Amino acid sequence: MFELLFSIGHWFSVRYPMLVRAALEVFIIFVFVYGFLRIMQGTRGAGILKGLAFFAAMLAIISIFVTRRFELENIRWVLTSFVPVILIPLFILFQPEVRRALIRLGQNPLYRMFFRPHSRLTDELVKATFSLAHNKVGGMIAIEREVGLRGYTEAGVRLDAEVSAELIKSIFWPGTPLHDGAIVIRQQRIVAAGCLFPLTDNPQFSSELGTRHRAGIGVTEESDAATIIISEQTGRVSLAIGGALQRDLDEKSLHRALEELAVEAEERA
Repeated sequence: MFELLFSIGHWFSVRYPMLVRAALEVFIIFVFVYGFLRIMQGTRGAGILKGLAFFAAMLAIISIFVTRRFELENIRWVLTSFVPVILIPLFILFQPEVRRALIRLGQNPLYRMFFRPHSRLTDELVKATFSLAHNKVGGMIAIEREVGLRGYTEAGVRLDAEVSAELIKSIFWPGTPLHDGAIVIRQQRIVAAGCLFPLTDNPQFSSELGTRHRAGIGVTEESDAATIIISEQTGRVSLAIGGALQRDLDEKSLHRALEELAVEAEERA
């Protein structure tokens, strides 16, 4: 097997030396960039690095393959000599715009073909939510954003614990002292449980919504928080943001919505 692979590689290296060399260069760059991104995963600068890596990879592919294949020497000179010189002044002059653009670029579908976006917080929230939903255990999880929820957390039970699906499920399990209130997540930690939120008085929501849903909507009307609500009667999952309610979410749609919130938070940081 290895002899066959070696012979094929030798044949390609003799027949297409430039192609093999270019492919090897791209592979080495890919390995280094991938390893660096894995190390930086979960940090505030991860989104910017993703976009920068994607931009650098596209630039390398164009400069190595396209310009060499079609002998576009002028374009190759611009990409290798002129572009690197102007990038630094552009980053300095347009830092906020470039930062947002790189974060958006890091969410590109082409990027996701090679790097699967990963957030431990999102994974744990989705896992806990649908485990509770499967067992028809009610619950409400509020994710604090820019507007603080300190007034509600001070009236609850302070925890300051790492977010985990097991802890969330144990808090909301029927019979536990804190299962009727909500938990509040701040900066990827559970800061309090048993928190009570104001009920919405918006008449557009039907009377079939219970106290838990109305409280979940109410806190988003008074802040920019997002709340995940699990129905005790039906096991359905809803997400409230800005006084609006998204109902009957599945795992993929909730995961996608939470990742979008994380991207928005990273852009504002």
